[in-house]
Amino acid sequence: MFFKGTAVRSGGHGFCGIGRKRLLNILQDRCLELGVDLVFETDVADDQAMAAQYSADLVIASDGLNSRIRGRYAETFRPDVELRNCRFVWLGTHQTFDAFTFAFEQTEHGWFAAHAYQFDDTTSTFIVETPEAVWKAHGLDQMSQQDGIAFCERLFARYLGGHPLMNNATHVRGSAIWIRFPRVVCERWVHHETIDGKRTPIVLMGDAAHTAHFSIGSGTKLALEDAIELARCLAGQPDLDAALQAYEAVRSVEVLKIQNAARNSTEWFENVNRYSGMEAEQFFYSMMTRSQRISHENLRVRDASWLRGYEQWLAEMAPTLFASCNALPPGGAAAPAVRQSRSRGPSLKDETLSESGPRQAEYERASVVSGSSKSVPPPMLLPLKIRELELKNRVVVSPMAMYNAVDGVPQDFHLVHLGARALGGAALVFVEMTSPEPEGRITPACTGLWNDVQMLAFKRIADFIHASGTGAKFGLQLGHSGPKGSTQVGWEAADEPLPDGNWPLLAASALAYGPTNQVPQAMTRSDMQRLKDRFVQSTRRAAEAGFDWLELHCAHGYLLSSFITPLTNQRDDDYGGSLENRCRYPLEVFGAMRGAWPAHLPMSVRISAHDWAPGGNTADDGVAIARLFKAAGCDVIDVSSGQTTRAAKPVYGRMYQTPFADRIRNEVGIRTMAVGAISEADQVNSIIAAGRADLCAIARPHLADAAWTLHEAAKLQSRQVDWPLPYLSGRDQLYREISKQNKAVAQQP
Repeated sequence: MFFKGTAVRSGGHGFCGIGRKRLLNILQDRCLELGVDLVFETDVADDQAMAAQYSADLVIASDGLNSRIRGRYAETFRPDVELRNCRFVWLGTHQTFDAFTFAFEQTEHGWFAAHAYQFDDTTSTFIVETPEAVWKAHGLDQMSQQDGIAFCERLFARYLGGHPLMNNATHVRGSAIWIRFPRVVCERWVHHETIDGKRTPIVLMGDAAHTAHFSIGSGTKLALEDAIELARCLAGQPDLDAALQAYEAVRSVEVLKIQNAARNSTEWFENVNRYSGMEAEQFFYSMMTRSQRISHENLRVRDASWLRGYEQWLAEMAPTLFASCNALPPGGAAAPAVRQSRSRGPSLKDETLSESGPRQAEYERASVVSGSSKSVPPPMLLPLKIRELELKNRVVVSPMAMYNAVDGVPQDFHLVHLGARALGGAALVFVEMTSPEPEGRITPACTGLWNDVQMLAFKRIADFIHASGTGAKFGLQLGHSGPKGSTQVGWEAADEPLPDGNWPLLAASALAYGPTNQVPQAMTRSDMQRLKDRFVQSTRRAAEAGFDWLELHCAHGYLLSSFITPLTNQRDDDYGGSLENRCRYPLEVFGAMRGAWPAHLPMSVRISAHDWAPGGNTADDGVAIARLFKAAGCDVIDVSSGQTTRAAKPVYGRMYQTPFADRIRNEVGIRTMAVGAISEADQVNSIIAAGRADLCAIARPHLADAAWTLHEAAKLQSRQVDWPLPYLSGRDQLYREISKQNKAVAQQP
């Protein structure tokens, strides 16, 4: 990869290429061996007529991206075609590349990326892409085909070694060679049609059924995998309909996995500017892990020496790395980054680029131990300082409702629960959402902080954590349940109202959370002032109790979230309407709390960065919300999503909310906490190392394993984590057992 005058190279990434004509010739020869009747230069204008002509039992629609057959039976296939945001042109060159190569060039209008790879002895593919706004700003939409290609030759001349760029789309005129990638998803892949009185199935294959962005692989490969699976199903199922159902069931799932990864990859290349403030080392790591299918440990398998060098660089640079992240002004572009040299520590060699070709540079090789380095901590165990608070690593025990308080007072259960997780290695342990008044609890069994009895109970827990010798810090999440209050505990009927004894609710507007929930009272200005004062009083008690970190809960449909989300805010005063107005009251509460909270301690805000519902906040709104809280003095955005309405339909998956944290961190320039379906150290290491977030909040895994951090570090064989002294003998045995298991696995044939 080439970026801002620096080259980064890593190995172990399998790749093979072949010319399309050569591949077709191989397949045609095999068809002839099997006695297949090949027909060429025939335009299938009517698939039914062609099927009738050949008395077909099955029609395979592999007629490409602009499939006529898919369009003809669209009511069955239900295709969804989304045009992505970059323009790209597919070119070739006789410059050969010894590895799959990415090159990034910045112009006065923005970034261009080249994807280059060799596919035969003398020829390489050379794809150039750029956001449409950049493409238009350069006038490429008005250029002739020849002028557009010449522009690319000048821009990427240093990589072409004097070779021209070639284009085989001679039938296309002007700027039409630049296209937007169409993401094709079909709800169904099989249609049945009566042809000559016979029920004939028509099945989609390849680009007719699906597309995946070229940045993660080949559409031809996906089509071949379709064909292999279809053949397997036909051979294994005597009934044709059953075979086709099996084909659709298997391939649609596998393709969706690829398409989800491709979406992540596509969005990364659409937003190169977001990451352009990074150093080349981290930019490369971010690019390599962009799809979320390649993880930290997977990179170790591919190129352990390179990853060790990166871990060393990251450990050295971590204290200052965030300062170089790209904080884009709204609608603006980042200034050109300047490569700064460093005098010590593992780094990239300086890269000199010339018109005759780039000189490669790579990490200096270092010895590698099994698993993570014994002297360099994995990314999840790197320390982090925010304001004057130092966290020993990047793992957070997420706030999780325990439903064990009595009159808002935390009990011995909370001492054991929270204390155990502090002993378990996490850097920051959060109390569940805690209310500043009795009516702000989610359930009668939730914690509160409106009196000194509650404060002293929390102080007991804080004192234990601070005296434990683990270095763990203690965090409080303050919030008000709003329209989701007065409900049953989680293991009963979550979010449903109490059978009896309900209390009145407050919200931005008089809208019930669900059909059986109470209709809350729309808050008046006096309600707002009174509740803001309650938040301030709780903030002061939190400081007195000894909390190290304070978070304001503005997500998940609770009271402050009900102001931010347009789906639940129907006010016509200064606190409704525009996003700025909807955020006004949450910002007022945050500002008052920040003024009462010690200046040397951090404050975070949890937001729902996306409502996952029509008419709700989108990822763009999440960025705008984060900007507003950053301007108000927020140190960290705890990035969650959804739960603001029962109509929400999140797209779940591994680390499914992390892209929101990534975008907010690198566009707004504020530290973020990623949360949601993060369950193993490999994922945490990938998130931190790529600069997608600065902290990872782990919820359910911590319910199953109080010592999650210690155990995950042991799996990596990393000693860069402190165990409580009474547990050392258990630590040593665990490390020995894991080492034996790793050796046994390595010795398996």
